[in-house]
Amino acid sequence: MTGRAGSGGGPGREEPGTAVLIVGGGPVGLTARALLERWGVPTLLVEKRDALSPFPRSRLVNVRSMEIFRHLGLAAAITAGAFPPEYGRIRFRDTLDGRDFATAAMVGIDAPVPESPVRGVVTSQDRLEPLLLAAADAPVRFGVELTGLSEDDDGVVAALADHRRGGGTRVRARYVLAADGAGSTVRQLLGTGTTGPGALGKFTTVVFDADLGRWTAGRPAGVYFTAHGMLAPLHPEGGWAWFVPTPEDGRRADWPALLSQALGTGAGVRAEVVRVQHWVMNAFVAARFAHGRVLLAGDAAHAMPIVGGLGMNTGLGDVHNLCWKLAGAVHGWAGPALPETYGEEREPVAHRTLRQTVANTRLLVDVQNRRAEQRRRGEPAPDRVELPWSKEYFAQLGLVLGVAYRSGAVLPGADAPPEPPGTGTDYVPTPHPGHRMPHLWLAPGRSTLDACGPWFTLFTPDPARWAHPATGPWPLRVEALPAAHTGPCDLGPHGALLVRPDGHIGARWREGPERNTALRHALTRITGVTTP
Repeated sequence: MTGRAGSGGGPGREEPGTAVLIVGGGPVGLTARALLERWGVPTLLVEKRDALSPFPRSRLVNVRSMEIFRHLGLAAAITAGAFPPEYGRIRFRDTLDGRDFATAAMVGIDAPVPESPVRGVVTSQDRLEPLLLAAADAPVRFGVELTGLSEDDDGVVAALADHRRGGGTRVRARYVLAADGAGSTVRQLLGTGTTGPGALGKFTTVVFDADLGRWTAGRPAGVYFTAHGMLAPLHPEGGWAWFVPTPEDGRRADWPALLSQALGTGAGVRAEVVRVQHWVMNAFVAARFAHGRVLLAGDAAHAMPIVGGLGMNTGLGDVHNLCWKLAGAVHGWAGPALPETYGEEREPVAHRTLRQTVANTRLLVDVQNRRAEQRRRGEPAPDRVELPWSKEYFAQLGLVLGVAYRSGAVLPGADAPPEPPGTGTDYVPTPHPGHRMPHLWLAPGRSTLDACGPWFTLFTPDPARWAHPATGPWPLRVEALPAAHTGPCDLGPHGALLVRPDGHIGARWREGPERNTALRHALTRITGVTTP
C-alpha cells in the first residue's frame, strides 16, 4: 500500500503505538483480539459504534468455530448460553402456526459428529459478543472510527476520530487487521474492489417478544422458513427475530401489523416489537486480502448471504489463520513474508464458500417456490415436500472441516492430492499437509486438536527420535501419538506430522526424518525465518 489517507479526523496527536491495530468490534475482531493476546501480542481494538451490537445478526456457531473457541476456553460458556441440540434444525411452514411441510437437521449442531470433539450451537451474536469481549484484557475503544491510513517501512499510521470525546489522534501499528464489516472503511481507503454478485437485496430484522410456544415447543428449530420471511428464536429464555425483505417504504411500515400477518396467529398472540434494523444482504469477495501490513478479515474481506450461517464462521477461520502468523512476525520467530500467505490461503476458501452459500440460497428458494406453486393451485400444506438436498444441511460439513491450504506455509510432500477437497456434503479426514489435523482421542476428553495450541505440535509415535535439542526459535511441542492412530495418520512407526498453530498440517514424514535437520528445515520453510 502506498501512502494514503482518508478524510476526517485531522492529523491529531500521536498515541502510543501497538503491535496490531484491530478495526471492528464484531465477533471476528473480538476473536482476533483474544487470539493475539494468547500469543502475547499487544493490540488496540477500535469500534466506531458506541457499544456492542444489540441485534442478533449471526445465528450459528459451527463445529470448526467451536473448536477455535474450545482452544480459547470459551466453548463451555458459549454452549451454556445457547439453545439445546434439538434446536439444530430448520423447518418450513406456510406460517408459523402451520404444520411443517419440510424439515432438515443442521449437521454438527443437532448432534455430535465423530470428526470433531465439539458440537456447534445455535446462538445469537448479541449473546456471543460479550463473552468474546471478556475473553481478553487488551484495550477496546468504542466510539472511535478509523478515518485514514498511511504505510511506511516501519508500519502503518492510522488516523482515528473519537466521536465520544471529539478530536482526532494518530496511532502507529506494526499491522492493521481490518474486521470492520461489509462496508469496510479500510477496504475503501485501500481502493480495493470486490468480485461477486454484490448487493442481493434490502432486508429488515424485527426483534420482538411474543409467546409462540404453542406452535414451536413440540417442534423446536433454530430457524422457521415461512412464506412471509424467516423467524428465529433469539435466546433460550425468550425473544424472537423476523428476517424479511424490506418493503418499499420500510421506515414507515406498520411492522406490528406485518408481523401479525407473518405469524398467521390472528388476534390470539400479542407481539411486541422491540427494535427494527434495516440492512443489505451482500455477496462478494475482496480482490485482495493483504495490502502490505494491512489485512482484511471477516465481512471486510468477504460478505456471504445468511443462508447456512457461513458468514461469521468464515471470518473466524480468517483470524485463526492470520493471528499466529502475525505473532510470529511480531516476536521474530517468523519472517515478514509469513503474514502474506494469509491471503494466499484464505482467498480460495472465501470464493468456495461464496459459491456454496449462493447455491444454498438457491436450494432454499427452490423449496419455497415448490410450496408457492402449490398455494397458487389452492393446495393445503402437504405432509412433506421433498428437499432438494441430502441429509447433510446444505452440503456444509465438507466445506467447514475440509478446508485445505496451499501456500509457502505448507510443505505438500510428494503424495499430496492434486486438488484439495473442501466442498460437497462429505468430509473425509485426511493427514495430507494443508488439511486440518484429524480429530483423534489421545485420552478421555483430550483430542489431537486439544494438543494443538499457540505452538507448533509434532505428533509422532516415536518422540525420542524427533526430540532434537536446540531446534530453533519456534514454539514447539512434541506429542506422543498412540500406535492405534498411526493408521489414520498414514504414518510408519517413526513418522511424524508437524501441525501449525491453527491446527492445519504443515508437513508430514511418513517413515521418519531423512536427517536430523529435517524438522528445523521444515519450520524454516513454513515460517520464512532464517536461523543460524
